[in-house]
Amino acid sequence: MAKQMVKRGAGRIVWVSSREGLNVNPFTGIYSASKHAVEAIAETMAHELQEHNIEVATVNPGPFLTGFNDRMFQTWESWEDDPSQRLFDYAKLAFPRAQFDPEAVYATLTSVAAGEVDSFRNLEPKSMLEETKRLQQVPWERKVTDGLGTRHQAIQHSYEMRPETPVVH
Repeated sequence: MAKQMVKRGAGRIVWVSSREGLNVNPFTGIYSASKHAVEAIAETMAHELQEHNIEVATVNPGPFLTGFNDRMFQTWESWEDDPSQRLFDYAKLAFPRAQFDPEAVYATLTSVAAGEVDSFRNLEPKSMLEETKRLQQVPWERKVTDGLGTRHQAIQHSYEMRPETPVVH
């Protein structure tokens, strides 16, 4: 596809990533890793294709109430291991964030794909933008000994949440 765009001298490639490609939540490591990879591919592709007038953008949906986040937290039900050896009682955990109505991400995805938006990274919901940027800075300031011996607040939040908790405006 990119080669055809190079021949035309123009094009737009939109990668659907996730907020998890920029930040992480407890128990989402494998999913987050896959989205971090999407971010790396998109960033590299943007550099490689700019001289050919090919635009590259990402759409980064946050926690939307589609059922996906909650199903992620049910994968433990199919594990073939000794439950007594697990670090956590996964039956008591839920996705650690309230979830938004997905309508906004559909509109953003459509606008980015249509070329109506020219920003490289497009996070939805927009209300999470400042938190996302702030959390990207945290690893630069964190010490390896910070919080040792205590439960991380995000893990505690996983115990306090219930599946399919919507954001209340």
